[in-house]
Amino acid sequence: MLAEQPPGGPGIGLPTVVFGNRVSGRPDLEIVVEGEAELRRGGSAIRADRIEHDQPTDVVKARGNVRVNSSGNLYNGPELEIKLDTFEGFFLTPDYRFLQNDGYGTADRIDFLDDKRLVAHNATFTTCQRGEGPSWMPAWIVKATTLKLDREADVGEASGGVLRFMNVPILAAPTFSFPLSDKRKSGVLPPTLAIDSLSGTAVTVPYYFDIAPNRDATFSPTLMSKRGVDLAGEFRYLEPAYRGELRASLMPGDRLRNSNRWSYNYVHGGGLDTRIAAIGGVGLSLNLNRVSDNNYWRDFPRAGNSLTQRLLANDATVSWGRGYFTTSLRTLTYQTLQDVTSTIIPPYDRLPQLTATYARVNVPVAGLEGLDYSITTDYTRFESDRSLTRQPNGNRAFALAQVSRPWIRPGGYITPKLMLNTATYQFDGPLANGARTASRTVPTFSLDSGLTFEREAGYFGRAYTQTLEPRAFYVHTPYRDQSNLPNYDSGANDFNFATVFTENTFVGNDRISDSNLLTLGLTSRLLDPKTGAEALRVGVAQRLRFKDQRVTLPGGLPVTDRFSDLIFGASIGVAPAWALDTTVQYNPKTNISERSTVGARYNPGNYRVISTSYRRQRNVSEQFDVGWQWPINDLWGDKGKDLGAGRGQGAGRWYSVGRLNYSVPDKKFVDMVLGIEYDGCCWIGRVVLERTQLGQVLAGSSSNSTSIKFQLEFVGFSRIGANPLKTLKANIPRYQYLREQGTTPSRFTNYD
Repeated sequence: MLAEQPPGGPGIGLPTVVFGNRVSGRPDLEIVVEGEAELRRGGSAIRADRIEHDQPTDVVKARGNVRVNSSGNLYNGPELEIKLDTFEGFFLTPDYRFLQNDGYGTADRIDFLDDKRLVAHNATFTTCQRGEGPSWMPAWIVKATTLKLDREADVGEASGGVLRFMNVPILAAPTFSFPLSDKRKSGVLPPTLAIDSLSGTAVTVPYYFDIAPNRDATFSPTLMSKRGVDLAGEFRYLEPAYRGELRASLMPGDRLRNSNRWSYNYVHGGGLDTRIAAIGGVGLSLNLNRVSDNNYWRDFPRAGNSLTQRLLANDATVSWGRGYFTTSLRTLTYQTLQDVTSTIIPPYDRLPQLTATYARVNVPVAGLEGLDYSITTDYTRFESDRSLTRQPNGNRAFALAQVSRPWIRPGGYITPKLMLNTATYQFDGPLANGARTASRTVPTFSLDSGLTFEREAGYFGRAYTQTLEPRAFYVHTPYRDQSNLPNYDSGANDFNFATVFTENTFVGNDRISDSNLLTLGLTSRLLDPKTGAEALRVGVAQRLRFKDQRVTLPGGLPVTDRFSDLIFGASIGVAPAWALDTTVQYNPKTNISERSTVGARYNPGNYRVISTSYRRQRNVSEQFDVGWQWPINDLWGDKGKDLGAGRGQGAGRWYSVGRLNYSVPDKKFVDMVLGIEYDGCCWIGRVVLERTQLGQVLAGSSSNSTSIKFQLEFVGFSRIGANPLKTLKANIPRYQYLREQGTTPSRFTNYD
């Protein structure tokens, strides 16, 4: 059998097959093959002018034009002596090529320790493939007195080694190691260099600890010219039932702030076995964030993982479920990084929050078939700074019961639903009306219905299935006065296609909107009749209000419009390279668009993508956003080669990458990423400029962070410089790495 991993090693009785112009020998003692000689066993093949095989010792001697293929790794030279079953031996003056990364080189001698490990003497190593002309030289090459290669651990170690780039030595050390693939290994990682407007020149020398297959750590000390030394580290673990990551940094004596700076972020998620039969496993989720001071977000804008840099959540949740019942216990607090020129009101801490839910679907109840019902309860203790919130802290308990009966058919559906929402409050201090307790109970009835019509249609020279899908959603909730209740977690729902067909116009549980309204919507789609892929979707929706909505958020006004704004939406993907999404909120009374969002993407192939978007909210904001990755060579007609994802488009290609976010009212760029990449086939150069808006510092001025990152990537060897790849991947939609190995190469790629 031709197996990717053939059996081998001591005690494995694989057959030995020989070929040649002349074969002689003695049974069970020796075999001599001369003239186009070839010997095979398992995943190894040896070719030479002459091959001798001593069977008692299993030693093979090959002379003249020797070529060895060991599971796709190739060696060529004049003389070989090897023990076939263990692959121990030596090769004189060979050249070699490895399957994993297409790296190759020469040596005076190779000593094989086994089929995975070798030691090369006076050796060279590079991944630059041979070009034309007798004067060709590789762009980069490692020359070493001793080169140890471990292809099981995918690690190389050079003693007396020098890395030369464009024939200029750029790295020399008595001993240094390098990866032969993306496989992890302990050791010093390539140093990184970055220039930052806030911290100056920053040099980082990371050390990686490969603790275990499921655990690792990285210690990354950084010297910042304007600040001092930052001691940062990361620890990661992965188990079958849980995983986690801890990041922390400490900067003793920041020279710009004259204080000690520190931060940490800890994320954990997964299950925990209580070893109690009645309980079983529970879920545990942690997301802890903390920094030393209010200016940390401004001085180190890329240090944390929080989506809101000035609100750092510390969230811990324990959850448990059994059958149709689930429950959770949560504590959530925030560290709020205040700015004297721009104070923000922090959300309420939840100390604690206890929830429980019992839910069933498609069950018979009292003779009625197909009912869905659920009961959700929640008890939460809310705490915050009263000087900012101006309402008392307190406890809230609420329960939501709902029951519905969907009737679903291929041509349509109808779902009536009943809901009952009740809540009680206990306050630490009196409300404006002097009360220390409050409660409210609100029932809701809704009826959701829709139809689906289909027909065969043809557009743009293609056949489609076209749908017409009208939808009607009615909701009735009687008015209950909630003006004296505090607002701990409620806010207005965004007005879009996802929320227009919901019972409550508010999110959270402190406000339940009174409603007597009908929402009408119409959607049409073009579907590929063979695959069901959606080529086009257009839709429109509007609310018809039969009476005023009197329940509002604090400071809000009742809603009196009988007709809401119209929502128009379209998503177009008729051509594979093009995609267009747009949403418009239109006020029919003023004939003005209240909010518009338009996004388009052009992606004709690998490494060619342009994404644009326009977002406008009347009297609030207006922004343009453009992101791209595109070969600059296209400008002079050089379209490159389609080598597939993760392989670039050929040597000598320049790529422009970037993202620009422009604010029209401010008449300036808010965020900016601009970069150039050059693919030299076996090496890649990158220069990336990143500029981030940090917010207002003084009236009429702003704070920006600007950094420049340089990187040299020696393909299949290492990267030197600051790593901008994370920045590019996070900011540019559909950005592709120029080198990214998708699959492990097969030994049959170099099969002899």
